[in-house]
Amino acid sequence: MMSLRTYGSPIPGVPVSPSPTRISATLNSFSSRYSSRRRQRIVNVCSNHQVSRQIATEEPSISMYNRSIRDCCRRRGGIDEAMSLLAELDSLGSHPDPLSYVTLIESLSALGRTLEADALFQEAIRFGLLHNRISPLRFYNALLGGYLRNGQLEFALRVLDRMELDNVEKNQETCEILLNYYVNAGRLEESWRVVNEMKKRKFPLSSFVYGKIIRIYRDNGMWKKALGIVEEISEIGLPLDVEIYNSIIDTFGKYGELDESLQVLRKMQSSDDLKPNISTWNSVIRWHCHHGAVDEAVELFGMMQDQGVYPDLRMFVKLITRLGEKGRWKMISRSFESMKCRGDARAVYAALVEIVGQFGSFQDPEELVGKLKSEGVAPSANMFCTLADAYAQQGLCKQTVKVLKMMEKEGTEPNLIMLNVLINAFGNAGKHMEALSIYHHIKETGFTPDVVTYSTLMKAFTRAKKYEKVPEIFREMEASGCSADRKARQLLQNALTVLDKRY
Repeated sequence: MMSLRTYGSPIPGVPVSPSPTRISATLNSFSSRYSSRRRQRIVNVCSNHQVSRQIATEEPSISMYNRSIRDCCRRRGGIDEAMSLLAELDSLGSHPDPLSYVTLIESLSALGRTLEADALFQEAIRFGLLHNRISPLRFYNALLGGYLRNGQLEFALRVLDRMELDNVEKNQETCEILLNYYVNAGRLEESWRVVNEMKKRKFPLSSFVYGKIIRIYRDNGMWKKALGIVEEISEIGLPLDVEIYNSIIDTFGKYGELDESLQVLRKMQSSDDLKPNISTWNSVIRWHCHHGAVDEAVELFGMMQDQGVYPDLRMFVKLITRLGEKGRWKMISRSFESMKCRGDARAVYAALVEIVGQFGSFQDPEELVGKLKSEGVAPSANMFCTLADAYAQQGLCKQTVKVLKMMEKEGTEPNLIMLNVLINAFGNAGKHMEALSIYHHIKETGFTPDVVTYSTLMKAFTRAKKYEKVPEIFREMEASGCSADRKARQLLQNALTVLDKRY
């Protein structure tokens, strides 16, 4: 049998990742810059995890590197720090232990960084670590899951081929990784092939597996078969979990069986340990909107919030869009206020953008605001600002100015946010001189421009290809005592790059 070590890449056809010296070749220079601070870095990592003061003051050992790498991988956003520690360890002429390797591969795969995961997989093979204390399946499953999450089915199948050549048998996790991908991709035949293989190998069919079977039936129009699976689950005594309940609700909802989906929801609510989660509520509200049951959808929306579950952005936009189509402006206003009370202005903004963008009858802001007022809804200053921003994001300059005039007519004084929105609208419309006039108006009326004002104005001149004005605006910002943010610095850098090439 061929050894995996005889291949440049252990998976035939997978691009050869940075060679087994990989990361040392690419990161060694990075590591050398930090060699003088190596001990302090490990001290800091160790101190964060309450390692004793005595150990933290000693020269970092290989075991400390391994612990720190694993700790960084577990910490959200810590993978880059883990890779830096890996480079430092490599510069010492050593390498991580098997557990650290597989933890790194799992973390990189979960983030979609499959090229780096594959590089470490090759290196683990080169050092003979796949059969050293840790099951090789954990390495293979990590890489397989990473490829499938990225939709790289061809590479994933080559991982399976290499497992077969190396006599590494699939386990239940391998099958569930494959089943999850095939179901999400709507591949009925392959999904059933995996399920049959699990039965043949006598792997227990968990609630996860049954939930996926229900979903694949539902997505292929076989909702009665999907419900038959529910009966099968009851017969074998497998306890239903939230995922299965969600699959059942989704099945009923897709085929218009809304009353049945509500019965399942009520059953979950009456349970002590199977309370509806965000996926449950999103599903039941989405399908009520889809089938035109908007009143019931709004009622469910309120119930969800009363139970402390907040909607995701897409579902909220769908609900508001449906209400807009039916002219239910009072309901829209109540929904807006409900979300604003909970501090989710982002969802309110996105819903207004959706309304402005979808309905041609609302290209005139007077008509939209008039419609709201005719239904007894008094637009607030926040609503005006959000509406103006919605028009501005689409480059609808005239409509944005109109909202400003309507705001003044209603006796609401424009604030700096509103004027920044107006600069943005002119910038998106390619009218940089008008954007500049708003900037001067801000200063003349006693407002103090903020970093958003300056960066938005810089963006307007960048869009107009007037790059020479960008450094001037940046200098004026610094002279005013306003601190530049990352966006402003990036706009300046982009303009200087263009000017350097030009001259």
